[in-house]
Amino acid sequence: MTIRTLRLALAFVVMLVPATAPAAVGPAGIWRRLPPAPISPEFNARTSVWTGKEMVVFGRDQLTALDSRGKPYATGAVNVAAAYNPRANAWRRLDPPRRTTGFMGLNAVWTGKEVLVWGQGTREAFNPATNEWRRLPSSRLLAVHDGFGTVVWTGKEMIGWGGGCCGDAFSDGVAYNPATRAWRPLARSPLPGSQRPLGAWTGREMIVLSGRRAAAYNPVRNTWRSLRPLPAPRDNATAVWDGHELLVVGGARTGFAYDVAGNRWMQLPSKPRGRVGTVAVWTGTRLVVWGGERGGAAYDPRAHRWTTLAHGPLPGRLEATAVWTGSSVIIWGGTSTRAWGKYAAAGAALTLR
Repeated sequence: MTIRTLRLALAFVVMLVPATAPAAVGPAGIWRRLPPAPISPEFNARTSVWTGKEMVVFGRDQLTALDSRGKPYATGAVNVAAAYNPRANAWRRLDPPRRTTGFMGLNAVWTGKEVLVWGQGTREAFNPATNEWRRLPSSRLLAVHDGFGTVVWTGKEMIGWGGGCCGDAFSDGVAYNPATRAWRPLARSPLPGSQRPLGAWTGREMIVLSGRRAAAYNPVRNTWRSLRPLPAPRDNATAVWDGHELLVVGGARTGFAYDVAGNRWMQLPSKPRGRVGTVAVWTGTRLVVWGGERGGAAYDPRAHRWTTLAHGPLPGRLEATAVWTGSSVIIWGGTSTRAWGKYAAAGAALTLR
């Protein structure tokens, strides 16, 4: 075998081996525990946004009563809201909007002026400047199903696609324009229905994943285009846009990155063990993933590498929502307690090194 032939053979072997990179040893950040919050909404009914000054949290608190045998049962739910200011390291309770009929998950976006909260039976807007809530207008487009599986903010519209409950999985979507206070239907998509699709806004398109199928929606043209399928389905995952690629992580140690320009997927290095949580936040340079037995990890796309994070003061089973403030990741959520229907809230801020 000649030296040239040997080099070609080695190159071929390298092509067959998936790209991996060992995770650096942490900790790569400093945790600070948040003070107790004035609200503790149920685990599947909380959402949050960063306004530039505060983390605004909206959710539902379950109301319970005891039956004749002393067993608790649900009697309904009320809306709750609060805002956390990192500079003051303090919460303030917000007067929530009146009771709504929602019983499913919630989504929220920040328009630059208002927090828009959207979920089944819940369509509210909060203005931090006036400290007031207002109800978004209704529409015949929301008559069949209200609230969507994935929701994004384009800079002009709030767009929702998919979702469903109780065996239904929808494949349609609608958009809301705060300037015109009007809803509009999206063009029919090439994707199958999904109760829990993944989605992210790239600055020009909304990329949506339904199982392995993928497509991109252009709101200016109101058109869809099919994309290369995801190499493997990912349950309980999160999709995040990093400015160049769509990163799909969570639910498993392996994740994927989608290159829009090349219409191709690349497998990410495996996350460190025990760090496969579904909370994922893009900081501008790194993707922070939190949750699992051992805490979290941060992925650097330039180095193609994960860095482990110290576990921090949060319980591993925390059902959390998270935001990026520009200097730290705030993670806040709740865990179930021995009292049925009641949840204990916990939160912390992570500043990366």
